[in-house]
Amino acid sequence: MSNWTIIAAGKKAKQQASIPKKWLLSNLPPQSTLNVSEFPDGCGLLTDEELQIIRADTDILLSKLAQGEWSSLNVTTAFYKRAIIAQQLTNCLTEIFVERALARAAELDEHLKKTGKPIGPLHGLPISLKDQINIKGLESCMGYVSWIGKVAEENAVLVDILEAAGAVPFVKTNVPQTLMWAETFNHVFGRTCNPYNCSLTSGGSSGGEGALVSLRGSPLGVGSDIGGSVRIPSAFCGIYGLRPCYGRIPYAGCVNSMEGQDSVPSVLGPLSNDLAGIKHFMKAVIDVKPWLKDPLVVRKRWSEEEYSLVDHGYGKNLCFAILWDDGDNVPHPPILRGLGTVKKALEAAGHRVIDWKPLKHVEICKTLVNLWGSASAEDYQAVAMLTGEPIIASMVPEQHAALAENISYRGNETASAYQLWQIQKKKRDLREEYLRHWEATVEITGTGRPVDAIISPIAPHTATPHGMNKNGNYTMVWNLLDYAALVIPVSKVDQVVDARRPRHEFYNDTDRMHWESYNPETYKDAPVAVQLVGRTLEEEAVIAMSEIVDNALKSSKARL
Repeated sequence: MSNWTIIAAGKKAKQQASIPKKWLLSNLPPQSTLNVSEFPDGCGLLTDEELQIIRADTDILLSKLAQGEWSSLNVTTAFYKRAIIAQQLTNCLTEIFVERALARAAELDEHLKKTGKPIGPLHGLPISLKDQINIKGLESCMGYVSWIGKVAEENAVLVDILEAAGAVPFVKTNVPQTLMWAETFNHVFGRTCNPYNCSLTSGGSSGGEGALVSLRGSPLGVGSDIGGSVRIPSAFCGIYGLRPCYGRIPYAGCVNSMEGQDSVPSVLGPLSNDLAGIKHFMKAVIDVKPWLKDPLVVRKRWSEEEYSLVDHGYGKNLCFAILWDDGDNVPHPPILRGLGTVKKALEAAGHRVIDWKPLKHVEICKTLVNLWGSASAEDYQAVAMLTGEPIIASMVPEQHAALAENISYRGNETASAYQLWQIQKKKRDLREEYLRHWEATVEITGTGRPVDAIISPIAPHTATPHGMNKNGNYTMVWNLLDYAALVIPVSKVDQVVDARRPRHEFYNDTDRMHWESYNPETYKDAPVAVQLVGRTLEEEAVIAMSEIVDNALKSSKARL
């Protein structure tokens, strides 16, 4: 074994030792069982009361915690046990610190008992955090062997805010090495799989969060998104997830790749099994004026006016636009069906739905990749060289060993300052052009306003087999434009309804190969989702319009 493999094995062993032995299961499903989503309920580890806690939505959890009907100790214990079940099924966790989290929960219970008042709006709620979010006294190795042993000296600003709001950080979750992957695998903790089909990816780079929240191992998680890293795992794992705009949520104190690249910043965003969790998180964080704790945060208070859709007809007779494809790669049948389902539900609810014409989406995504690639190879190598660990160049399982000895670093050759300025100028021009494109829709909506929001795929497919998630264009485009976007689950792949279909015209060879490679059996049980896209710094309105879409979908299903 090389030095880096010894270090990695030691870290993994330490993680395993941090799990209470009484929570380790002997009745795990066999590897041939692909869908493990229902296993936790019947595995025998959780009591009836704990199952009731796990199944409660965020509003009920917070209400019962604030009133003392459920203790934070009991709620945190229930979710911790569930998180450990999720870990054994999908390998979704990194840092496990049971005693510390339970002690924090007990302190919150004591405070409520003595004062009769909760600490804050998230009182007693367990919250999971993507591995890069620093918690004082714990490691944030972020999938790098080289960062094992680097203990955080301070909390990230967001952790301080969450704790002040009464939350209980209780686990950290798995990521890909470098973070710059739409899948989740690293040399330290290994691969995270999808709970609905373990042969498929959970997505990335917040793939650990996606799998954990999906299995209800956490009521509310926090990931990050620079090109889709909150939305892709949310969609692939069938949960809700928000990509806020630059500077809306404090990022200070987190570790990251490509620090100093601020042309398209990474942003932190919530993942949850319900939209209430998304709203509670955003409001709790923004209400404490995070711009006073992180200088890069936008000075913008939570706006109930915007949440009431004051700029969107107060939510009446909205006009949504559907992006059926991006002009480069047509989505698979389940995704097209999902978009159609949303359209029917919205029209039945009294809203108008038109088609969205994509503008230069391929060019926008190429510009984003050029910004990332301007020095990314140097960045990855500077970290990896400390231990000699190989930079992962493929997420395909059987290719890891083959590439370990002959690695090709990801990213473009280093750009000069002048070259980078030209790319940044291109970004600016594209954003200006897209704004005009959106504003021009006022002529066709019939509402007197431009399109209220866009309904878009998250990817041209559902969760893919490991190593095959290679198209991020449907999420990356909104990162460069800095539009807020929220994932809404719709359904799951149906083997009969989502059968292969003939198609005779294609945008390009890649589009043809993508379409012809589709096999519904490969994607069995995979969740289907869409994203609702609003404009820059429109998080409140995006949440409210997502609630309208979600309610329309639920009403539509109730009528079936």
